[in-house]
Amino acid sequence: MTPIDRRRALHAGAGVAVAGALATSCADDGGPAPAAPAAPAALSPAPSPGRARDARPAAAPAARRFPGRPAQITHGPRDRDRVALTFHGAGDPATADALLTEAERAGARVTVLAVGDWLDEHPRFARRILDGGHDLGNHTRRHLAINEMSEADAYAEITGCAERLRRLTGSIGTWFRPSRTQYATPLVIRLARRAGYPHVLSYDLDSLDSTSPGATAVTRTVAGRIQRGSVVSLHFGYADTVAALPALLDDLHRRGLRAVTTTELLS
Repeated sequence: MTPIDRRRALHAGAGVAVAGALATSCADDGGPAPAAPAAPAALSPAPSPGRARDARPAAAPAARRFPGRPAQITHGPRDRDRVALTFHGAGDPATADALLTEAERAGARVTVLAVGDWLDEHPRFARRILDGGHDLGNHTRRHLAINEMSEADAYAEITGCAERLRRLTGSIGTWFRPSRTQYATPLVIRLARRAGYPHVLSYDLDSLDSTSPGATAVTRTVAGRIQRGSVVSLHFGYADTVAALPALLDDLHRRGLRAVTTTELLS
């Protein structure tokens, strides 16, 4: 598909959903987070074809340790033609659908760090993301400033989202990213490990799409700084990101860079 065709398809798919950014929609005044999740229970084998309608989906991939990688990962190998586009998972669902569809149309796979309260509102996205071949991870329950919280509150934010992921997919997700910060504190890193995440996922390139600078500026920022192994921070809930994605994927293609999941980037 040509860049023009891709842009037309994206705009048609997004429709009126890109009318405004929903940056604050993932914050919530909900009650206490649930207790830390138990280890995901093994799901029963799929029934015979005659009972296919009762089958439960296989459990999603779980978090894994990457030997030799630090506890807080900011980028992948610099000697391979791969990058990871990582998305804050919250905001307008039509915009999220448009972004995922465009990525898949271009043969790209991404990493979505979902906010727990957003999953409560839009639970179908857990399987939508996984079924598209993407990584699904944890971006805390309410997307608050986790580095400023007490140990108990920070742990509740991590495990609150982990429990939602486990309930929807059979797994706590492949990654944890702290909320409202690029880097987790040593305490938050320890709490994430206790909750079942061997690594915290940071990034080395901020697209600045959350400042709503315009699609051209988002593309220019990423294109001007991206390199092999980069982990790029992007967001679902912004019209600029939707509009920028076709040109961004075209730029990666011209450079010979593949957009892959963070798991593939590090494997």
